[in-house]
Amino acid sequence: MPAKKRKITKARYEALAELRYALRQFLRFSENAAQAAGVTPQQHQAMLAIKGFPGPDLITIGELAERLQILHHSTVGLVNRLVAERYVQRVMDRKDRRQVRLVLTLRGETILENLSTIHSEQLQRMAPQITQLLKGLRGEIF
Repeated sequence: MPAKKRKITKARYEALAELRYALRQFLRFSENAAQAAGVTPQQHQAMLAIKGFPGPDLITIGELAERLQILHHSTVGLVNRLVAERYVQRVMDRKDRRQVRLVLTLRGETILENLSTIHSEQLQRMAPQITQLLKGLRGEIF
């Protein structure tokens, strides 16, 4: 017999809406910050994914596409623009010369560091609100 589905209460809808609103506020902040730094929000996300890729190896275009949740050919176009702006450099893989890996240039590192600093500060300001919203939803959706 299937589990009985719980009815979503007005309070739950309000909590979910508030969390979505807080997340959207952060995303809007992020978009504006990227544009003020002279990059698109997608370029900022790409540079963050490149720099923050876990593990010892540099990220490939395929891995970047996965991290950004965009198609491979769209990622190639984005990387081409990042390379043209001198934010990113393509590097041949040492073990497999058919593989191309990506690394930030000094210019890309500088922009990303500045953006990451102000994003961290914004997250610190928003942390109490988001933490409270998540605590209120705990057990409801998690």
